[in-house]
Amino acid sequence: MRIAVFLALLLIAAGYAVWRGGGPERVMAVIASLMVMMDVAVHHVVPPAYASLDTGHLIIDLFGAVTTTALALKAHRFWPMGMAVLHILPLLAHSSRALDLAMHPAAYLVMQVAPSWLVAPVLIGATWHHHRRLEESGSDPSWSRARA
Repeated sequence: MRIAVFLALLLIAAGYAVWRGGGPERVMAVIASLMVMMDVAVHHVVPPAYASLDTGHLIIDLFGAVTTTALALKAHRFWPMGMAVLHILPLLAHSSRALDLAMHPAAYLVMQVAPSWLVAPVLIGATWHHHRRLEESGSDPSWSRARA
């Protein structure tokens, strides 16, 4: 049931971002959607096991951390920095698991999964703020300009 709720929230957030968001919000919707598709693919190949290092989810989390950090560096928004942190936190779970194999599997699971529950609300809030700024001022630049 919790997976269905999570997926429904993420679907709503991604749909809203594609419908009303600017470039960064749409890119984040694509990143989140790709991560879910990668997760489904991993679960078709390897059942989830939290008693040892979960290399499938480590790869997905590396993808999320790298892409959201790149988004944070390029976007003309503040929220992608927080989103990057939400995607870096699971890497700490993987590091902790690699360093301490005696860690309880439930602790590893929670450390790995809990930050993802904040992705949908942050994306919804970011999209709402973008749309509000557009209505108030008529523009909301999506991307930072490179400085020469």
